[in-house]
Amino acid sequence: MSSENSSADDVQRVWDVVVVGAGPAGASAAYAAAVTGRRVLVLEKAELPRYKTCGGGIIGPSRDALPPGFELPFRDRVHAVTFSHNGRFARTRRSRQMLFGLINRPEFDQQLVEHAQKAGAELRTGVTVQRVEQHGSSVPDRRTVAVVLQGGETLLARAVVGADGSASRIGAHVGVKLDQVDLGLEAEIPVPETVAEDWKGRVLIDWGPMPGSYGWVFPKGDTLTVGVISARGEGAATKRYLEDFIGRLGLAGFEPSISSGHLTRCRADDSPLSRGRVLVCGDAAGLLEPWTREGISFALRSGRLAGEWAVRIAEAHDAVDTRRQALNYAFAVKAGLGVEMSVGKRMLAAFERRPGLFHAALTGVRPAWRAFTDITRGRTTLGELVRSHPMAQRALNVMDRWVGAGGTQEPREARSLEGQSGEGRSRED
Repeated sequence: MSSENSSADDVQRVWDVVVVGAGPAGASAAYAAAVTGRRVLVLEKAELPRYKTCGGGIIGPSRDALPPGFELPFRDRVHAVTFSHNGRFARTRRSRQMLFGLINRPEFDQQLVEHAQKAGAELRTGVTVQRVEQHGSSVPDRRTVAVVLQGGETLLARAVVGADGSASRIGAHVGVKLDQVDLGLEAEIPVPETVAEDWKGRVLIDWGPMPGSYGWVFPKGDTLTVGVISARGEGAATKRYLEDFIGRLGLAGFEPSISSGHLTRCRADDSPLSRGRVLVCGDAAGLLEPWTREGISFALRSGRLAGEWAVRIAEAHDAVDTRRQALNYAFAVKAGLGVEMSVGKRMLAAFERRPGLFHAALTGVRPAWRAFTDITRGRTTLGELVRSHPMAQRALNVMDRWVGAGGTQEPREARSLEGQSGEGRSRED
């Protein structure tokens, strides 16, 4: 940017990039833009640190998307997973190497924001964005976006990144369309040292009673994060599932320090990722893995891409170049995260029909367990796994055919896999 333009922008108080939301997606976008030397402002409606309903699992793709020098504030390191099917057929699989780590979101998010600030980004908390405007009296020229705050204050930017969560106002401006909405309920349960020790290094994943549902226990020192998730519209059943789940675990006698709920929203395939000089990423764009509803890695990766392309959009001098850069951002998201989401949707459709098949495979079939460990460690992703492994592609095609048939007939592979599931066994790989 020339010194002449910089001087004009200073008079008009124009930021290069304004990021709305200071979660993992927003902090990643701010960091990616700030390290290029651009003027970046992050707007966050809450005061930091703040709680977020989230299991807090950090898998390999999340770790690999973090800024250089970022030290993960792990509360525990997972080496074992107990799988159960609606409280039955429990089996624990163990690994000599760490599978993934567990964090508390307030600490993790705060640390991400601090990295963005060290890179040069500025932060304002306690401010709510009412809307963005790309035309009208608030916008001085076609290279500028007006960010209107609650109370009437208006900020100007060359590019805006919406990372304001699953109920995003910036997403509404862009026109994000949703294909899947799920309800997650979670409790943070402080437990005595003897109970905490029993869970140390081990998580529980329980395939739930409603189609597509599952529950989890993630240990974090003297607190267990216990949650469940299922399709929206099953609110009462989801609440009962969490209560029953906690009761079966013998944790009903401990008072949760926090009980919370959250809607996760997954984008439709044709949902836009930009509008003019405004990009969306993370939950605001509906970017998450549809089967597990894992969102941290999608937030970090899409946020980084959004920050990089927001810089290019900030430098664009006309609508043609702006559109070109926005399309390049969309292509980058769809080529990576979009492929993973497509596979995840196919996995969810099969899982909804036959969770027992998945339980049997993960607890009794070595290639399935190996795929799980490779994904959690970051050696591969769902998309790469299907692309590069013929066996995975064949298995997914079998699931597709079965789902397409309405689940009236199970394939021979499904029956044979399910017969291998055992109860109470433990195995080290």
